[in-house]
Amino acid sequence: MSLTVRARLTLLYFVVLAASFVAFFWICDFGFRRGIETTVNDASRSNLEIVERVLSLSSVKGTSKIQKELTELSKLWANGAIFQVAEGDGTWIFRSPRFLLPQSPLPTPTTTGISFLTTNLDSEQYRIAQKIVAVDGHVFRISAAVPTEPFDQALDRFRLTEKRFLPLLVVLASLLGYWLSGRAMAPVNRIIESAEQIGVQNLSKRLEVPKTADELQRLTVTLNAMLDRIESSVQRIRQFTANASHDLRTPLSLIRTHAEIALRRTRSEMEYRESLARILSVSEETTGLVESLLTLARADAGASHLHFAEMDLTGALQKTASQFAILAGSKGLAFSSQIGDTPLLVKGDSAALDSLLHAVLENALKYTPSGGFVRLRAAQNMGNAVTEIEDTGIGIAAGDLPRIFDRFFRADQARSREVPGAGLGLSIARWIAETHNGRIEVESQLGAGSVFRIVLPLSTTTTTARTNAVAQPLDSEATLS
Repeated sequence: MSLTVRARLTLLYFVVLAASFVAFFWICDFGFRRGIETTVNDASRSNLEIVERVLSLSSVKGTSKIQKELTELSKLWANGAIFQVAEGDGTWIFRSPRFLLPQSPLPTPTTTGISFLTTNLDSEQYRIAQKIVAVDGHVFRISAAVPTEPFDQALDRFRLTEKRFLPLLVVLASLLGYWLSGRAMAPVNRIIESAEQIGVQNLSKRLEVPKTADELQRLTVTLNAMLDRIESSVQRIRQFTANASHDLRTPLSLIRTHAEIALRRTRSEMEYRESLARILSVSEETTGLVESLLTLARADAGASHLHFAEMDLTGALQKTASQFAILAGSKGLAFSSQIGDTPLLVKGDSAALDSLLHAVLENALKYTPSGGFVRLRAAQNMGNAVTEIEDTGIGIAAGDLPRIFDRFFRADQARSREVPGAGLGLSIARWIAETHNGRIEVESQLGAGSVFRIVLPLSTTTTTARTNAVAQPLDSEATLS
């Protein structure tokens, strides 16, 4: 059976607490016993020393005087302590009258100091200290005993208290732990209840963040951030699907319309060729749109297998400039470039970077009216390869600039002029730049043109001399013929 977190915490708390209490009481019991042993040893040693002092003071006055002094001493001890004194040959000089020590001699004490032993005297347990002393040429064997029964009774009462209260303490503490774990898990339960109410239809709802400054607050903040990302992704998918459906429906409708018109009646070869040419043109545009959609879909899924290698961006720029100079001329546009021959080594996928340059340049040619110009410039700056594409096109309104790289976004002016395109080129361009650890920026003024700036980090193998060189200015031109 699977236990809840609260139950597992309580069970763990019970086990840890029980082990802690047992260890604590065992340590207390051990300390109590050691304390009793030390106390009775000190008491018997103290009594032994007192007897020794009495012997040293009265030994010169004879045996009778010793016995008298020891008798008086025994009357003063009212705590149950007893003692006995014998001469070196074992002859008794004095024995406490209240409790007689065993008639058989005790173990011979060591001559090097005090020895201790525990034995029963008159049905009671005593702790006995023994010592052999020499006083004025006489040898005495002294034994002083202290009863241990009061201490043993105290120890027994302590152990009985342990047995009675240990289970009760563990149970009470476990119940308290169960209650506390419930209080601790309450925010988690609220998070669970709130999370259960969040679905695809209400992704804007967020979890309540507790003001606890602990892991639960961090968890809630993290979950809310995750919901933000999910909501943004779902919105992009919805917009992507809606825009893709719209942009695909239009060319498919055109293809169907042209085909239906061509089949309504018998036509001449020229008329059929015109219809097929229209269908081919729309099909090519649709193919480009589908390829762009697949590129973005692979990018979102992380399945775009780019092959990064060190390459010279200068060569790619020169090749691209030659191609677009011809395209610009066919549209009646002036095209100029300032690239130079200095290698700009970057680490990237050559095909992807070509697509990046083509997307931005195609966008510049598309939105620049006949008679305008497009300028391509490249240079090194602060360890980056900076490429700028400037045009004198229709420009972008300030309100549209933040969304210019969004998928399917096209400014109103572009729509009004019915410029062909699906609004995916700049989205793909930004993705390629970011995949290469770079960025793409735009500056634009409505009616005055735009400047797109592509910044890519130079390869670490770039020579020190070239890295430290002064960046070439981006405002000079070299017109391609």
